[in-house]
Amino acid sequence: MSRCVVVGSGAREHALAWALAMSAEVVVTPGNAGMAAQGLTCVQTPASELEADLFVIGPEQPLVDGLADTLRNQGKLVVGPSRAGALLEGSKAYMKDFLASAHVPTADFGVFEASAPALAFLDTMSPPYVIKTDGLAAGKGVLVTHDYDEARRDVTAKLSGDAFGDAGTRVVIEEALEGTECSLLVLCDGEHLHALVPAQDFKRVGEADTGANTGGMGAFAPLDLSSDEVATIMSEVLEPTLRELKRRGVDYRGVLYAGVMRTSKGPKLLEYNVRFGDPETQVLAPLYGEGLYALLDGVATGTLDRVRVAARGAAVTVVLAASGYPQDPRRGDVILGLGANGQLSEPRENVVLFHAGTARDEDGTWRTNGGRVLAVTAVGQDVDEARRRAYEAAALVSFEGCVWRRDIAHVAK
Repeated sequence: MSRCVVVGSGAREHALAWALAMSAEVVVTPGNAGMAAQGLTCVQTPASELEADLFVIGPEQPLVDGLADTLRNQGKLVVGPSRAGALLEGSKAYMKDFLASAHVPTADFGVFEASAPALAFLDTMSPPYVIKTDGLAAGKGVLVTHDYDEARRDVTAKLSGDAFGDAGTRVVIEEALEGTECSLLVLCDGEHLHALVPAQDFKRVGEADTGANTGGMGAFAPLDLSSDEVATIMSEVLEPTLRELKRRGVDYRGVLYAGVMRTSKGPKLLEYNVRFGDPETQVLAPLYGEGLYALLDGVATGTLDRVRVAARGAAVTVVLAASGYPQDPRRGDVILGLGANGQLSEPRENVVLFHAGTARDEDGTWRTNGGRVLAVTAVGQDVDEARRRAYEAAALVSFEGCVWRRDIAHVAK
């Protein structure tokens, strides 16, 4: 049996490892308590000191730091772009300039390192205002607001470094696009592109897309996106991106996660991530199941065009977050409803819990240990069935101050 190493410790990596374990022996570094409880092998050994047939890097920070380069220099097969490819997420200013060179449709924007010109540019914009931290900010570096004064304060805080330190010494201010958003995760082996089924996540903490921006409060797949629309996104966004990467000498082998706004003037790219989305992975991994290993092996070996794997069914993920999330999540609250294996103590068919921020005491008590705590995922024949199962399962888990949305996947109805 093939051996696979998954790098990371969140619910995204739990979902990847869970699916890959259907086809391979899986080791996760460093993993988390929920993965270990489910029987996955978790180690503290750095990926560069491990041996495997395939390495899958989950989070963005190791990619930006060049882990994929280190592993490839050791002769290892890796799913994850080089440091040069990871700049598409590592710097929003770089990404916007890249899109301009590649002629990819996107929002009009300005890049600033000083407050005076940034605020002057803001004055030319109409609400809602969109201000993005240039560097990595764990999914929390974007403000979208109709409040002009709040936008000014945010620009000043980010440029001063007060908001996100070094990640915030440069900002991107861009026009707000009108339309509906979708997530298209596309695998790339350097030469070929393979779009996974479209998904949609829900970023705002509150129902009806209200409240603070988060890393994601839930997701569902497949999104009802026509094959013609997917083809348009591929031809106008992804294919020009791959051509530009090749022109710049970047052999991109990994995931191109395109956040796309479907506008009245066609698709426009909001931003790229260079890894699997979180929580989109939690709905996509169950749909591909045992076929995920073949897809990712194709990415790493440059043979993606030869892989024939299709998604099956539909999935919905509901995120359970800690009290105070996203501003000041509380840790240490007792989680009720989980068994010794980290899954539901009252098991439900076609339901799996992916752990993000949990810890387990020596006596077996589960506790909250992060902002997003659990991703409750259910599979069904269609989105409605998956949604019903996900919410029935989520209701079986409780902890003090639990934050969750009751309207995930409501747009699919």
